[in-house]
Amino acid sequence: MNKLIVTAIIAMLSIGIVVAGVFLLRKGGNSSVPYETVVVTKRDIASSILATGSVKPMIGAEVKVGSRISGKVEHLHANIGDKVEKGQIIAEIEKKDLEANVSQAKANLAAAKAAVGVSRASLWPILNAESTYGAQDTVFFPKTGDNFAGLRFSIPLFNGQDIYGIRQARSFQEASKAALEYAEVQLSYATITAPISGVISSVTTQEGETVAAGLLAPTFLTIIDLARLQVDAFVDETDIGRIKVGQRAVFTVDTYPNKEFTGEVRAVYPKAIIQENVVNYDVVVKITDPDIELLRPEMTTNVIISQEERKDILAVPKKFVSSEEGNKTVYVLEKGAANPTKRIIKTGWQDSKYVQILSGVAEGEKLVIKSANESGKE
Repeated sequence: MNKLIVTAIIAMLSIGIVVAGVFLLRKGGNSSVPYETVVVTKRDIASSILATGSVKPMIGAEVKVGSRISGKVEHLHANIGDKVEKGQIIAEIEKKDLEANVSQAKANLAAAKAAVGVSRASLWPILNAESTYGAQDTVFFPKTGDNFAGLRFSIPLFNGQDIYGIRQARSFQEASKAALEYAEVQLSYATITAPISGVISSVTTQEGETVAAGLLAPTFLTIIDLARLQVDAFVDETDIGRIKVGQRAVFTVDTYPNKEFTGEVRAVYPKAIIQENVVNYDVVVKITDPDIELLRPEMTTNVIISQEERKDILAVPKKFVSSEEGNKTVYVLEKGAANPTKRIIKTGWQDSKYVQILSGVAEGEKLVIKSANESGKE
């Protein structure tokens, strides 16, 4: 019987010790709970607007290159990813027939010039003849290309055929000259050069293929100037009124999550973009970051557009501020206290990382974030 009583007493004492230990741990033994702390200080912050978007080429920064004539692709001097300079030869169309046309046109022009010479030679005796041929007529030569331009001569009417002949020869010469110019232009189309400097993003033909030029020139390849990219950010209709040209912007892309690229607002498109009954507006952000060539078209972006900036104000990281029962609260680790104290605060401006503190804590006080399970408890 005595052994049973002693055993019961020991058991009760053990339970009491365990309960007391748990109580002490819950009341004052939380010193082992890890805290993340920050000191309330003054800093510069700006309000901001968040948006998503994508990287796009500027107008004129992406060019599709094609052929203006039909023919077989004889040489293709480009591959995807190659860098090219403006004026560099990137493709050549078979051109033997075009070169033959140029040669023929040159020969025709030479013959036309000779015909003009013969016509002039036949007219000179008439110009030097005595005025004893009977009926006369006065002929004026206005064209400065003749040795006798600007002069008036009395020429027998029955020799008017000579004047008509030289005019015919000159017309044939002008037509031959125009034909040569056309043949030379057609020949120039056989050599395709890069219209801009950039990187070849696609190639849609190969050597040996025959292309047919119609109303639209067949596309050979596409060139993109990676130094002329922009971001098209889609801003909600509730925020679009606060967007102004010249505002600073930063953005990130998935492939470089730890790098912020810089830019500035250059335009706000007036037409709305409606997707799933959500109204957005396209805001064009010019990329000013020196590392712009790390970007590629169609990369998804997360954009922060800065609004009015506030300097030298009390501010803390957003994660130290929570909402409880309709109030903004923080936990202050007061000097000498074992546990943080909850305080209600008033907040003001905020950016992507910081929020302004209007009242509730003072500069130099230390705020804490407890572990996820302990956060919010006193």
